[in-house]
Amino acid sequence: MNACELTASITLIANSLAGKMTDDELTALSTMLVQLGDTLATIVTHRSICNNQNEKGNALNNSEV
Repeated sequence: MNACELTASITLIANSLAGKMTDDELTALSTMLVQLGDTLATIVTHRSICNNQNEKGNALNNSEV
């Protein structure tokens, strides 16, 4: 799936949900999805930092040998 297909699919889902949900339901869902996105970004950032630290630690350990 290319970027255009991805954004078109997301727009289709959003429009479909908007046609079936109340404003309050849409507000709650959008808030939950924002939190989900933020939490996933936090997790991937943490993994990246930990991986970088592990790689630096391994490089230091290998240079001492």
